[in-house]
Order: sequence, then structure tokens, then C-alpha cells
Amino acid sequence: MKQTEIHQYLLQFFKANDCNVIEQTDGSLAVQLTIDMDKQLMNRPFYWHYVEKTGGVPQPKKLILKTNHQNEDGELIHFGSPRLEQMFNATKQLGRYIRMYETIQNKHENIPLQPWLNVNVVISYICDKKKQRSLSLGLNLINGIIVEEFFNQLHSISLTPKIPNFCFTTPGLIKPKSGLVRLQKYIEDNLRKESDTWAKEALQRWQQDLSLLEHFYEEVDEKPEEYQVEKKSLQKLYDPHIEVSVQNGGIFYLSERFHQLLFTSTS
Repeated sequence: MKQTEIHQYLLQFFKANDCNVIEQTDGSLAVQLTIDMDKQLMNRPFYWHYVEKTGGVPQPKKLILKTNHQNEDGELIHFGSPRLEQMFNATKQLGRYIRMYETIQNKHENIPLQPWLNVNVVISYICDKKKQRSLSLGLNLINGIIVEEFFNQLHSISLTPKIPNFCFTTPGLIKPKSGLVRLQKYIEDNLRKESDTWAKEALQRWQQDLSLLEHFYEEVDEKPEEYQVEKKSLQKLYDPHIEVSVQNGGIFYLSERFHQLLFTSTS
């Protein structure tokens, strides 16, 4: 997961949970947490128990986070960091689906917003050596265009959970359920095109260790239970496979300006 994608995820996460982004740069942001988000992220159960029991004035924490390690201030957030895992877990608990609208400042004409289905997944390549990568896909539910690094593409667009004044949503020609099937097929097709060298190398290491196991027991006519246990353990360790886990997603209603940004970035 690229640092720019993480930065965009942080912005979307806090906005979707009504937290005020006090300040942000390309590599950092300061956020005032709500009471609910403080309870989710800051691990202060005794403080909140005391406040609620005594009727005290609640004081949610302010977080300063950075996605650029060169920035001096802030807690560094990267893929695999405990704080980011907290947010992933909070997203799962609070709901994995959001609906957001592009913020439009307009008072003269009605602006149509097109629906985009977004799915963010983690792809895990599993054998004795494990690696992961994230993938953020966006599917236009009107024309069927699929965009990779969707969250990164949203970086320059302000979003709101409420439809702006003088805007209206355009009905999608593709149903979200059908859209999910398309995105699943897109992921599967792209995985089939990737190099399988990592899997072949895992199979070779598996065969090498299996040969050592067979050599160790070659003079034993009736293999003991330990042999079967070790053989199954080797299979579990080395057997190469790919797992795709959905982290979150949603529907984003975006204007023609987003289409123009896409065209500019890909031209």
C-alpha cells in the first residue's frame, strides 16, 4: 500500500467518521477526534468511564499523523503499522461500506454526480515467504470504466457524506452487485497475468524439504505418525496460494471534473 494511498485513506476515514481535519499537508495531517473515535483508537477506557460517571466535560484527543517519514512531527503511519491496523479494524466494526459525494460549490445550476463503486482489497501471496499488496479499484456504474489506485485518484477531491446543494445523482446502469462481480473478475484476470515465479520457487523448496524428510525415513517400512504430521506441516508451510480480502468500499458520487482528472492523469 503506497504512502499516498494511505494518506488518502486516512482522510476518507476521518471524514467518514465526522472527525475534523484541522490541518493537512502532502505528508501529514492533524485531526480532532470525536468522542466515538477517541474510544475506538486511543485505548482510554478508564478515562471515559470516569468522565461518564462524574459527568465531566469530555476532551477527545487530537492526533497528528504523518505518511512521510521525513516530516518531523507526527506518528508515522505505514502499511502494517499498529495505528493503521486499528483503523482497519474500526472500519470493520463500524461498517465496511460508505457513501460519499464530491463537494461542489455551486449556486447557479444543477450538477450531475455519477456513481462509482469502490472496493479496497489486500492481496496476499502466501507460502513460506509471505508478501502483500493493496489494490484500490473504482468502477463507474454508468459506463463500466475500471480505475486502479482509485483512492489515490480522489486525492485532490473534497468529499462529504451529504449530497451538496444543487447536485443530483445519476442512476447507475450497472447494479452494485453486478459491479462487484466485474471487479472480482478484473482482479482474477490480472492475477492470472502475473508471474508465478514465486509459487514455482516455493514448490521447489517444498520438494527439497520433502526429499530430506523422505531420506530421513527411507529405511522405515511403516511410516510413523510423526512422518505424516511433518509431511502435512510442510504442505501447510510451502503450498503457494493467493488470498484476496476485502477491507472496505463504498459508493462515491463524482462530477465530470473527476473524469477530466482521470483523463489528464492517464494521458
